[in-house]
Amino acid sequence: MQHLSVCEKDGQRVLNTSQLAESFGTDTKIINRNFQRNSERYVQGKHYFALTGEELKTYKGSRQIDDNLKFTSVLYLWTEKGAWLHAKSLNTDLAWDAYEKLVDEYYHVKSNVVPLSKDQALVTVLRTTADLVEGHESIVKEQAELKQLINNVNHKVEEQITLDSGEQRRLQKGIASKVYDLCDDPQIRPRFFRELHREIKDRFGVASYKDLKRRELQTALRYIENWIPKKVS
Repeated sequence: MQHLSVCEKDGQRVLNTSQLAESFGTDTKIINRNFQRNSERYVQGKHYFALTGEELKTYKGSRQIDDNLKFTSVLYLWTEKGAWLHAKSLNTDLAWDAYEKLVDEYYHVKSNVVPLSKDQALVTVLRTTADLVEGHESIVKEQAELKQLINNVNHKVEEQITLDSGEQRRLQKGIASKVYDLCDDPQIRPRFFRELHREIKDRFGVASYKDLKRRELQTALRYIENWIPKKVS
């Protein structure tokens, strides 16, 4: 994917129409036509921002923009959800692949902070708790409070743990098994794989199946087992 100049609006990353079209391997006319044909589905502030007047003038003056945008009277900036609607309208392998890369490499900024391991988190809480309980009247009361804090940390840490490599392979095997059970045609199987991967990400609200929480694994496996592909018209 080409390097994209970062642009933000109201605290979230956005792309202009030219950038979105280039990423999806199409042109701005197609993007604009899709928008016009399905305008009732697009919500301003959620799927896009339309800059006009002074706001557009300020935007143009704050950054270097393409020559073809210098004289436009309305500039559309597309959010991640807006890009998803355009990918759905285009419905090509290239568009879907580009959308996934946009989510991973542009719209979502990954933090450089390394999360604590479970043991590290417990040690940190224990040290903090030692300061908090100092001076309490009863050792028994201190121990009870400390135990409760540790239990709370255990619960919060378990809630955020994602799939390890073995669990990821287990999910992949479940997906492959389902697709091969449903389809003997090697020409159709890739579509089933893409469709099932997209539905898993939509169902569990993740950018990749690797981001599934460990506590969601069994639910995801049952979802895959009962999955039925969309009919091809």
